[in-house]
Amino acid sequence: MVMIKRIGIYMITLLLVLPAAAQDKTLKLWYNAPAGKVWEAALPVGNGRLAAMVYGNPATETLQLNEATLWSGSPNRNDNPDALAALPEIRKLIFDGQYKEASKMAAQSIQSKKNNGMKYQTAGELQLDFAGHDQYTDYYRELNLETAIAKTTYKVNGTTFSREVFASTPGQVIVVRLSATTPGSITFRASFHSAHKPAISVSGNDELKLSGISSDKENVPGKVKFQSLVKFRNEGGKVTASGDAISVTGANTVTLYISMATNYVNYQDITADEGKRAADYLSKALTQNYQQLRSAHIAAYQKYFNRVHLDLGTTDSVKNPTDIRLRDFAQANDPQLVALYFQFGRYLLISASQPGGQPATLQGLWNNKMDPPWGSKYTININTEMNYWPAEETNLPEMHMPLVQMVKELSVTGRETARVMYGAGGWVAHHNTDLWRITGPVDGIYSAMWPMGGAWLSRHLWEKYLYNGDKKYLQSVYPALKGAAQFYLDFLIPEPTHQWLVVSPSMSPENAPQAHPGISISAGATMDNQLVFDLFSNTIHAAEILHTDQELIAKLKASRSKLPPMQIGQYSQLQEWLQDLDNPEDKHRHVSHLFGLYPANQISPYRTPELFDAARTSLIQRGDISTGWSMGWKVNLWARLLDGNHAWQLIKNQLTPTGKNHGKENSGGGTYPNLFDAHPPFQIDGNFGCTAGITEMLLQSHDGAIDLLPALPDDWKSGSISGLRARGGFEIVNMQWEDGKLSKVTIRSALGGNCRLRVPNALQGEGLKGATDANSNPFFQPETTPRPLINEKAKLTAPALKATLLYDLATQAGKTYTFTR
Repeated sequence: MVMIKRIGIYMITLLLVLPAAAQDKTLKLWYNAPAGKVWEAALPVGNGRLAAMVYGNPATETLQLNEATLWSGSPNRNDNPDALAALPEIRKLIFDGQYKEASKMAAQSIQSKKNNGMKYQTAGELQLDFAGHDQYTDYYRELNLETAIAKTTYKVNGTTFSREVFASTPGQVIVVRLSATTPGSITFRASFHSAHKPAISVSGNDELKLSGISSDKENVPGKVKFQSLVKFRNEGGKVTASGDAISVTGANTVTLYISMATNYVNYQDITADEGKRAADYLSKALTQNYQQLRSAHIAAYQKYFNRVHLDLGTTDSVKNPTDIRLRDFAQANDPQLVALYFQFGRYLLISASQPGGQPATLQGLWNNKMDPPWGSKYTININTEMNYWPAEETNLPEMHMPLVQMVKELSVTGRETARVMYGAGGWVAHHNTDLWRITGPVDGIYSAMWPMGGAWLSRHLWEKYLYNGDKKYLQSVYPALKGAAQFYLDFLIPEPTHQWLVVSPSMSPENAPQAHPGISISAGATMDNQLVFDLFSNTIHAAEILHTDQELIAKLKASRSKLPPMQIGQYSQLQEWLQDLDNPEDKHRHVSHLFGLYPANQISPYRTPELFDAARTSLIQRGDISTGWSMGWKVNLWARLLDGNHAWQLIKNQLTPTGKNHGKENSGGGTYPNLFDAHPPFQIDGNFGCTAGITEMLLQSHDGAIDLLPALPDDWKSGSISGLRARGGFEIVNMQWEDGKLSKVTIRSALGGNCRLRVPNALQGEGLKGATDANSNPFFQPETTPRPLINEKAKLTAPALKATLLYDLATQAGKTYTFTR
């Protein structure tokens, strides 16, 4: 017994003294080399408002800094009032097949003449220069997903130097801790650098200040003022000011408190005092020492992160640095990298999108440029929505709230756009928006003619209710949902052939049919029809739940019945356009006509087998290799097609180093060394999309039941996951499987009601009975999809589905239920 105790004490001591590289790395991104000058190799930290990229360079540490409201420009609108008069002629040209002429007129009369949206901008960099640290050994750096702390260690002349960096949500500062094993060893110079027209100064001997103002864009003056402050707290040694820099000499440890703030109040108001804000954040943080800040940071972060655990097994690959694992992933057996990537997506969402803040942009919260790709704006023809696909199902509903708030704000700004440009009620947003909540068409005719952003965004309002069942919440978002639907009641127009109600002008996002290459403008694109059907159905259900707007419900049902049905074309494909114009060789990154399969639930193997087969054909024709975010979307689509092996192949494609994928078009997609997704360049949506896709492989709840292990690939024979959420207020407390069969599942019911399970094998447990009648739970009532029109040349195959069993369980709110194989 004494020997066992001694061994235990020895093992604990060994863990404490082992270098970080020898300790557990299952939930760490780690590397044995610094990032150098490569931003996509640096490691991200963030608290929803502040962010930093940490390079980990020994001699010159760089922290590239962002603040969520530092955008170019100032409050503005970008509507084009010429649209209203031109609308009838543009529609006539489209219906007459004169697409080129319609496109030219739309470019002149609908495309914004004011601006194409503002840009999310970097604040600058904090640079720490360590003389003599260019010669180092035993290098190691990591991002620990369990603590949200970036750490760097190395040796110089026998002394081990350590750096820890985190962005504290409760403290509202970024914290840097420098330490060394030899007292008095820490000596460095700190300075700010910024591409803005900065004012850099020092205050006293221990505070560094950077002030600036955002840039102008397209005649919109830059008026966002920002200030960054860094306070240095040392133990031993001394801190002195020298010009516009701070020097630390001979310290034992140093803690840097980094505060940033802007004058932004909301999209209409920039009257805050950025200097006072930054100073107040700093002053509050300085009341706590490093350990207090660190403990509070970890507790606040783990409140969210620890809700979900995924185990797909671990192999020796985990012993390799993350960049090596990424390089080898396609050929190696490394299931733990999938779990790491899944959790990295959740880490990024927690870090980029906090309640009360801004939604995650095209690059989340991390951007090192003054003029980033696509302005790092909100691209709402998929990318912004994709950022939030994991929010509800991976148990991060709080992180969803910034997007919900943005939709509410767009429902205000978009009313003027609907009225001025289209003479319609309700509200509209096109394919892009920004900090100032613009809703006019931007970025050129190839993308701009898509008045569907409000419809897609509004889906998030409804989906959140399906998970939480909170009628007070539904009441709060109903005006925005209703307003989005009201716009299309006014905007839809009969097309001449069938008198179907269609959206015109519009497009299938960013794609053009071979019949008129380069001309995207159209009427009645399949995605538009699916979006309007989805919006009308969700608004009807919301109004019925809230016992309101009976007249509106009737109008919505009448208009919904006149929408075009989905169509299956001559190549057995789901048509992308109203006419059968698809090209089987089209490899475009957007697969917009598959919105009805995912994220919507209009296409089902059980309810609409013909559409299910046609969607599968379309996805095969479009191909696998594409941009990073597109491959992330396809993981979800193949999961919805119940093909786990094909979804798994898409994960392998996505977890390929950037530039290594090969295809006819869009072949550069993949993953950067720091696991950021590559469009390329970096777009964060692929990270979030793939995290959602992995979830969809293990759990689906959109099709009338909670489907457990619906798309499990052969390579994931055994594993477990805990904490996922399903619609109807159900949580999968724990789910385990062995040899591809469900072995145990524990479910908690928050709302009560019938729990219908679809499972791959027989289960046993109290209260479980075979399902026979329709599901009585109102959260599991998918809308009936109209029957498709099928081209006589189409050759359809009935879906070959794996056998499943359906069980019902009557649940009570707050109770937990366990079932075994």
